[in-house]
Amino acid sequence: MRRPFNPASSLLAGRPTAALQADLAAAQQAYIDLQSGSKVVSVSYAQGSGSRTVQFTQAEMAGLQNLIRSLQLQLGVIQRGRQPIRVLF
Repeated sequence: MRRPFNPASSLLAGRPTAALQADLAAAQQAYIDLQSGSKVVSVSYAQGSGSRTVQFTQAEMAGLQNLIRSLQLQLGVIQRGRQPIRVLF
């Protein structure tokens, strides 16, 4: 069973909200740029104690989607997805 998301213990914990919002906007713009046909998009964000720049291509859309979801979870924009429904007989 999954444990609930805890913003205080995530890799993005301690990052100011304004910085998280700017990171999310940059990641979402990169996603839009990739979807519209750009070949390579760079996104910079902070993780833990340092900054990181990542380049995404069309083939790496899943990684960019995961980054966007992580930022959205940290900001409280989305909640953790529902658990699968299990039928008991």
